[in-house]
Order: sequence, then C-alpha cells, then structure tokens
Amino acid sequence: MSSRTIIRCLALAACATLSVVQDAGAQRGGRPQRGRGFDMGALGDPNGFYVPPDFMGNPPYDGRFTFARIKYRGYGRWSGREGPGWSHDYPDADVHFVKIVREITSMRPFTDAGKVLGGAIVALDEPLLFKYPVAYLSEPGGWFPNAAEAMGMRNYLSKGGFVIVDDFNYQDWSTFEAAMTKATPELKPIKLTGKEQIFDSFFKVDMAKLRRGYSGGGSGGGAEFYGYFDKNDPKRRLMMLVCYGQDIGESWQWSGQGFMPVDVSNEAFKLGVNFVIYALTH
Repeated sequence: MSSRTIIRCLALAACATLSVVQDAGAQRGGRPQRGRGFDMGALGDPNGFYVPPDFMGNPPYDGRFTFARIKYRGYGRWSGREGPGWSHDYPDADVHFVKIVREITSMRPFTDAGKVLGGAIVALDEPLLFKYPVAYLSEPGGWFPNAAEAMGMRNYLSKGGFVIVDDFNYQDWSTFEAAMTKATPELKPIKLTGKEQIFDSFFKVDMAKLRRGYSGGGSGGGAEFYGYFDKNDPKRRLMMLVCYGQDIGESWQWSGQGFMPVDVSNEAFKLGVNFVIYALTH
C-alpha cells in the first residue's frame, strides 16, 4: 500500500470512528477557554484528586492494551469544566485515539464498555499503573509530585513503562524539569531531531504539520520533542517522550468537531500510534 493510500485510509478511519462520539462531545459544550488565574483554594483539598464528570471508573483489567492517563494531586492548570491540567481533553481525546489504534493496527485495545470511556486514570503511586505499558501525562505545569509519586514515576520508567508528556510550553518547563529531577535525578532531557526511530515506527510523520498544532514553543512557536533515555544514552531505550510546545491531545479531542484541520489531526494520530507501537516493541 502506498504512503498516500495509508494516509487517506487514516483520514477516513478518523472520520468514521470519531463520528461515533461527536454527538457526545457536542453535548459537553464548545471548545473550552483555558484560564491560568483561578483561585485554587476555592476548589477543595489541594492534596486530593479531581474526578472528571465523565469518569465512570476504570475498566476491569483483562490483559488488553489500555490507554492510561496519569492524574496528579491538586488543581494546577485548572480550566473550568476540563478541570486540572492532567484531565484536559478527557475523555474525547482518549476515546478518539484508542479507536484510531483499533482501526488501523491489529491491536484490539479497550475503547469503551457502557459508560466507561477511553481507558484508565491512574496515580503514579498506585500499583495499578504497572498494568499499563503506556501512560499519558497532560499539562505537567500543574504536576508537583510528592515523594511517593516521584518514586512511582521512577519505578514505572525503570521497569519498562513508557510515558508520553504533552500540552505545555516555556511557562511550565521549569516545573516539569524540577518534577523529573525529583523522580530521576540522574536522567536529563535530550532534544530529539525528529529522525529517531520512534517517529517512524509505524507511520512517517510530517513534522511541519505538527508544528501548527500549538503556538507556545520555547522559540515562540514551533514544537520540540525531548526524550528521557535509559542511562542518558540515545542508543538505549527511550522511556519518556516529551511533546514540548505541542498539544497532540487537543488535536485528538477536537478532530471530530472541526476545530482542527484534518491534516493536523491526522499527523497527531499518526504520532500517537507511533509512540504506542514503539513502546510495545522496545
């Protein structure tokens, strides 16, 4: 099959699968406006976990690949109905993405069961996290891990877990880097060129199109990608992929409502599929 045919199939699969959840997404309202100046003290216990209104529990573990979203304590990066940063784009992004994975690969991931949608939501200090080989962390600018959560991240990465970090820019880099230093002080982020194996593990990704997906990169616009490698060696296993100045989750979320151009959403889906395939084969 030619690359042009594959891309066309991806677009058609996206349209077909996303139409299933488009009505539900529309009922939850229009595109949210993300505020930064909210009084967090009005929301309750800063050491507690927010529960998204659409969260109806984690799916029973049955051995299938299940997309896992990492939650953190508190209300950092609060955005109205979307809640704190870790829950932004949930559940639509998760649902849309796993349906794309199901349609274009031989995998049969969990997608939904009754009111349980998309995948699991797990804290870093929960043993349950180790049942999921791939975990997604959104808006790390609101992530201030305690000792147990930092150790959970360290253990998850060292024991074979793969983390996708998404949806943040220069405002939040220092917060993210401080959290990772607490979890893995010996590891440092290494800037990626876009030519690494992970970007070509299933699809070839058009990086130029991805760079239109977020306007807050460190240099004023472009997306950048960083990796945390085992022993800081790019020849060893990539344990964490950092999407800096990028928001692939938002491209997944709004692909069914027309807020994102089809070509941008397609590249974001292709990138996510590449991440999963790489993680499961390395």
